Amino acid sequence: MAGRGERIADWADGRVGLHRLARSSMRKIFPDHWSFMLGEICLYSFVVIILTGVWLTLFFKPSMAEVVYDGPYVPLHGQRVSEAFDSTMHISFEVRGGLLIRQIHHWAALVFIAAMFVHMMRVFFTGAFRKPREVNWLFGFGLLFLGMLDGFFGYSLPDDLLSGTGIRFIEGVVLSVPVVGTYLQMFLFGGEFPGTDIIPRFYSLHVLLVPGVMLGLLVAHLVLVFFHKHTQFAGPGRTNDNVVGMPLLPVYLAKAGGFFFLVSGVIAAVAAIASINPIWAFGPYRPDQVSTGAQPDWYMGFAEGLIRVMPGWEIDVWGHTLVLGVLIPFLLFPAVLGLIAAYPFVEAWITRDGREHHLLDRPRNAPVRTALGAAWISLYLVTLVGGGNDLFATHLHLSLNAMTWAVRIGFFVVPVIVFEVARRWCLGLQRRDRDLVLHGRETGIVTKLPHGEYAELHAPLSAARLHTLTAHEQPRPAAEGGSLRARLSRACFGEGGQVAKATPRERARLAEAHAGRAGISGHAGGDGHAGHAGGAAGQ
Repeated sequence: MAGRGERIADWADGRVGLHRLARSSMRKIFPDHWSFMLGEICLYSFVVIILTGVWLTLFFKPSMAEVVYDGPYVPLHGQRVSEAFDSTMHISFEVRGGLLIRQIHHWAALVFIAAMFVHMMRVFFTGAFRKPREVNWLFGFGLLFLGMLDGFFGYSLPDDLLSGTGIRFIEGVVLSVPVVGTYLQMFLFGGEFPGTDIIPRFYSLHVLLVPGVMLGLLVAHLVLVFFHKHTQFAGPGRTNDNVVGMPLLPVYLAKAGGFFFLVSGVIAAVAAIASINPIWAFGPYRPDQVSTGAQPDWYMGFAEGLIRVMPGWEIDVWGHTLVLGVLIPFLLFPAVLGLIAAYPFVEAWITRDGREHHLLDRPRNAPVRTALGAAWISLYLVTLVGGGNDLFATHLHLSLNAMTWAVRIGFFVVPVIVFEVARRWCLGLQRRDRDLVLHGRETGIVTKLPHGEYAELHAPLSAARLHTLTAHEQPRPAAEGGSLRARLSRACFGEGGQVAKATPRERARLAEAHAGRAGISGHAGGDGHAGHAGGAAGQ
């Protein structure tokens, strides 16, 4: 007779096919590399956000109705505050563990967005977005954008002076929209700023709509990862048709479970040590006040920096005033993010490559792509400095006007410089790899040849190392044509875009030459050969 557990398992398997599903899925192979854990940090921090967010909803009151504060924080006694602010103070000072949960929630949100940034950069620099993963790249981009948006909504809910300043910032952006800006502002706030509806509306978006869409995108993202199989770095035995790694159950699942508790523990430790968003230090929001040094969370610094350093231009068109000082940054922010979302399709259009790619690139082997990513990061950092120009000016005793002009100039100059430096750096690393493949690694042993020449002994590379340095493909640039696609192809994959890797014929010819030299010197032993003394590496 089967036991009760076995009978329950048989009953469930007969109706939903759990055994067949598990048998085909639980042994799925996943490659092992430290950079793949960046995506896991995103997933685990999102889980922490959901768990702590559900707990906070039990105590938070999303209302802008005014009450008189009479809680334990004495400096605010007798002040009129909103119920949202009052309930947040109640969570922080009167609910057992409330402040810790609040801080875990906030820190987890910051870690979530930071991990998504770094994870997407890993995907970008290694070319993991190529066919068949373009749609999954869009899912990841959607998660990043919605995460930033939801972070702003949650940041605004306490209705304190700092978050209220951020809402006022958004009101100014909405008002800059031509023709319909005032109507959008009245609809969003339910009347004149600040209205009485903005916190309840942000609350619904923050806890229901946006997380629901994000959860759907996350599930779709993981399903496609599972369906397409995971990418892997080139190595012996690894091809586009297989995956070398560990099974999902029990090895990978055990490691993932341990990593989840590690990520959760680190977030909790940071939340317990480092205070974040102390709303009692800012006080409740008042439309006629602005807190000193008001700064958004770091991921919104890009948008704020664009607004702060943009000249205050205004023009009149058909009786309407266009506030270009706000409108242009408002349009530029999604445009820059949109270019990131569209890049996989742009690269596929340039290369005309319709094959599936499951092996990852080393960033050095795609110099133009790597340089573009580095330039984008530099642009983000420059505008982030612009978003905190007042703090940089006061703390470093600099002129605020000088800081603003430095960011304006840096916005156009720094990405160009970073692009060129990163491109040349990658080309230099490619030349170094080519030299290693052709001549082997330097041993530091110098020998004197019979005719008086001094030469360093070079040891041949291992088969695994040799495979890593030569496994990448190099797209051929367009040979001719003046079309935009042809010019971009030559720029990305021509002479200035990549260094031709060593061919097997070149390696065989140089191996014979080195073997002959080693025979003359008699000092090569079994694992080395005499190398050239100078510039034959690129010949």
